[in-house]
Amino acid sequence: MNKERLFVGSCFGLVATAVCFAVVGAIMGVLKERFVLSNEQVGYIGGAAIWGFTVSIFILGPLCDVLGMRNLLRLAVLCHAAGALLMIFAQGYWMLFAGALILSLGNGTIEAVCNPLIATLYPDQKTQKLNKFHVWFPGGIVIGAVASFLIGQPGFTAWLDQVGFAAWRLKLGLILVPTVIYGVLFIGQKFPATERVQSGISFGGMVQGALLRPLFLILLACMCITASLELGPGRWVPAVLEAGGIAGILVLAYINGLMAVLRFFAGPVVHRLSPTGILVSSAILAGIGLYWFSFAETTVMAFASATVFALGVCYFWPTMLGVTSERVPKSGALGLGLMGGMGMLIVGLVTAPQMGHIADRFLQQQLVAQQGQTVAVLEKVAQQYPPLAEKSPFKSEVIGAVTAVQSVLATAQGGALPSNTADALRNAVKNVPPGAEPIKDEINSVLLPADNYGGRMSFRYVAPFSLVIIVVFGVIFLRDRATGGYRAERLSGAPVRGSDA
Repeated sequence: MNKERLFVGSCFGLVATAVCFAVVGAIMGVLKERFVLSNEQVGYIGGAAIWGFTVSIFILGPLCDVLGMRNLLRLAVLCHAAGALLMIFAQGYWMLFAGALILSLGNGTIEAVCNPLIATLYPDQKTQKLNKFHVWFPGGIVIGAVASFLIGQPGFTAWLDQVGFAAWRLKLGLILVPTVIYGVLFIGQKFPATERVQSGISFGGMVQGALLRPLFLILLACMCITASLELGPGRWVPAVLEAGGIAGILVLAYINGLMAVLRFFAGPVVHRLSPTGILVSSAILAGIGLYWFSFAETTVMAFASATVFALGVCYFWPTMLGVTSERVPKSGALGLGLMGGMGMLIVGLVTAPQMGHIADRFLQQQLVAQQGQTVAVLEKVAQQYPPLAEKSPFKSEVIGAVTAVQSVLATAQGGALPSNTADALRNAVKNVPPGAEPIKDEINSVLLPADNYGGRMSFRYVAPFSLVIIVVFGVIFLRDRATGGYRAERLSGAPVRGSDA
C-alpha cells in the first residue's frame, strides 16, 4: 500500500471538489443573466451543487468498507465528468440543476472515502492530517477562481464567442482536469480497511457510537452552523461583489488562498490552542468578518473583511471532522459521513437558497425605494425596444422582454413595483436589440447596486449564528481545561494494512 500516493490522490480528488465549488460560484451571475433566473433559482442551482454531496455521503459513507474504496472512487470520477458535461451543454434551468446535483454526488463520494481513509492512514495525527488534506479545498478553489478570472477576461471571452463557445462553459470544463489526475493516481492502488474495522468494531457498534453519543449529536448540530458560516457566504461572494463593481472572483481566490496557507500550518495552531479552543476563536473571527463583509462597498473594504472572515472559517471544516474522529472514534466512517453530509445538506437546502431569498427581498426593497428611476428605465425599454426588435435575430426574445416590462409597468401604475421587477430588468439586459445598447448600461445602473445590496444583507443575516458556536465550544473548552485538557480517545486494533478493496 502506497500511503503517499493515496494521500496525494485524495488531495487531487478534493481539488476537483473545490474547483466545482469555485466554478459554480463564479458563473452564478452569468447563469442568472444567460438563462434569466432569479436569485432564488440560482441559489437552488448553487445549493444542488452542495446538498447532493449529502445524498452520496449519507448513503456511501457508512458502506465504505462494504462497497470498497476503489469502487467508490471510480463512481466519483464518473460523477465529476458527467456532471460537468451536463452543465456545459445545458439548455435551461433543469439541466443546470441536474448537472450541479451530479457534480455534488461526486464531491460527496470523495468526502465519504477520503476522510476515513486519511484518519486510518494517520491514526496519531488525525486533526493535523485532515487539516493538511483540506488545504486542497481552499487551494483548489484558488486554482478554479484564478483560472475562471483569466478565462473571463474580455479579450479571451470575445475570442470564445467568435468560435461559438461561451466562457462559462469553458470554466466548467476546468473540473475535468483534476478529475482525470486523481482517477489515474488511484488506478491499481491497495486501500486499507478503516480504523473501525481494524479495531473489530461492528457496523452496529459504529451506529451506536454515533447516534447514541450526546457529544456526537451536539457536534452534528454545530457542523450545520459552521458549514453555513463558511460555505453559504462563500457560494455568493463572487456574484454579490461583482454586482458592486468589485472583482469578486479574486476576493474569493484571496479568501481561499489564505485559508490554504493557514490549514497547511495547522499543526502548531492545534498544539497551542487545542481543537476546541480553535473552534471558539474561529467563531469569533468568522462572525466579525462576515458582518463586516455586509458593509463591503469598496475593494479595500472587501479584502479587509475577507481577511478576517478567512481567518475565522479556515479551520472550521477539518477541525470539526478531527474533533469527531478523536472524541467519538467509534462513530467511524458513519460519523465522519454524517458530519460532512449534514453540513452540506443544510448549506445546500437551507443556507444558500435562503441567502438568495433574503437577497431578492432586499433587492426588491431597493428597487421600490428608487421607484422613479426604475420606472424611467423600464419605460425606455418599453418605448425603444419594439421598433428595434425587427433588427434582432432574436426578435421573439426581445418581444418577450418587452412584454415582461410592460406587465411590470402596468402593475406599478397602481402602486409599488411587483416582485418580478428584477427578472424583467435582467430579461431586458439579456435581450438588448441592435441600436439600444446604451439602455443596457442604464438598466445595470439601477439593477446591479440593488443586487449588490441585497447580497450583502444576506451576509449580515448569517453572521449572528457564530454566537451559538462560541457558546457551545466555549463550554466544552472550559470543561476540558477543568479536567486536565483536551484528550483524544484511541481505538485499539491492528496496524494499518492494505487490501484490494
